[in-house]
Amino acid sequence: MDTLKKKYGLFTAICMVVGIVIGSGIFFKAPLVLANAGNALFSTLAWIIAGLIMVVIATTFGVMATKYEKVNGIVDYAEASCGKTYAYYVGWFMSLIYYPAMTSVLAWVSARYTLVVVVGNDSMIFSTECIALALFYLVLAYFVNTIAPKIAGKFQISSTLIKLIPIVFIALVGTVIGLFNGTLGSNFGAIYEFSNENAGLFPAICSTIFAYEGWIVATAINSEIKDSKKNLPIALCLGTLIIVVAYALYNVGVLGLAEINSLSDGTYVAFNFFGPAAAAVINVLVVVSCLGTLNGLMLGCTRGIYALSARNEGISPKTFKQIDKITNVPHNSAAFALLACAFWFMYFIFSSMGIFGEYGFDSSELPIITIYPLYIPILLVMMVKEKDLNPLRRFVLPVLSIIGIGVIVMASILAHGIKNVWYLIVFALVMLLGAFVKRINEKEEMRIASSNAQDTESEA
Repeated sequence: MDTLKKKYGLFTAICMVVGIVIGSGIFFKAPLVLANAGNALFSTLAWIIAGLIMVVIATTFGVMATKYEKVNGIVDYAEASCGKTYAYYVGWFMSLIYYPAMTSVLAWVSARYTLVVVVGNDSMIFSTECIALALFYLVLAYFVNTIAPKIAGKFQISSTLIKLIPIVFIALVGTVIGLFNGTLGSNFGAIYEFSNENAGLFPAICSTIFAYEGWIVATAINSEIKDSKKNLPIALCLGTLIIVVAYALYNVGVLGLAEINSLSDGTYVAFNFFGPAAAAVINVLVVVSCLGTLNGLMLGCTRGIYALSARNEGISPKTFKQIDKITNVPHNSAAFALLACAFWFMYFIFSSMGIFGEYGFDSSELPIITIYPLYIPILLVMMVKEKDLNPLRRFVLPVLSIIGIGVIVMASILAHGIKNVWYLIVFALVMLLGAFVKRINEKEEMRIASSNAQDTESEA
């Protein structure tokens, strides 16, 4: 079987972590975080607490990365700790729900902010133009990652550096101005008038999850990172720390630019503080930021079903484990990923427009939250099996990670309520489909083994 070549260095790996996580989320979710928090203090704490949870979990998996390397990080770690069956279901979930759901939302957000640049406002979020542009971005990301993977890697680096510009600018300028004119202090002492019902710290934490998710996608290319066992752990730890600092300071910066209750229409109210020309430049940088995240997510997405096929599992393993000899990309796996993204994209649009009514759920948050409980068995087995690790790595980091996961799950229950149930029904159906596919593969393997045995007996 052809294998994926090692073509990404440490800097690219760090940019992969930072670039995938920092994108639309800080802009897309910031107003919702404030509304769910109810005040500036809780919104800031939500960004910090969720960020620290991400750092701890990413660092813990960084420890796993120093020991295991195969074709896809999280699936590798699941197999090494909990066995092939558990790894299969983790990989199945990642391929059919996690990657495509998150990638499809990013395509829509990228299109949404592109139209903000074009028309000057956010009035076309579910228009025909926005949907068409989002689908175009999905296909574009697919082609870049399959036809020109080296260009995709370079774009990931450049977009990461570009996307930090508006965040750092607003963080620094907003904080200084807010401290100088007293706006920052005033906002931290005020109640947000547009708070959602039952606003509080936990609902706010739940709203930050989308903005912080994506770091695990970097482990999808662990077999393509040079000296992966050394560089991937560094990338996970350093990359996530950069993200937490950037998000926390950005949140403070926005709160320093305008009176808290003028932020009800989103962070672009704060952007307009700098005037139309500066706001236009910032909006363009935000679009580049979103596209950079979409690019990174599509990279991980295209490797999803390949990670299963490389283990001779999943749908038609012989088909999806093929790697193009020229581009060194699993094209069949990538095509499957594009179709899965298209499905979840249409679900997101229909659900957001209220077509599913009360039975719809937020596919930008709940599939992401699901991945965290799936980490728990891996972390528990890690504490039992990895006897060569020091106490900090073997016990402290996994325990802190599990506590953090508990916080995330509790936040989801409080924020989404009954919608968690509707999502879990869909999750269960997809996993049952995975069990059906696995059973078919097992029967086929038994048939082939039996046939080979009969051929051997006949020759004897």
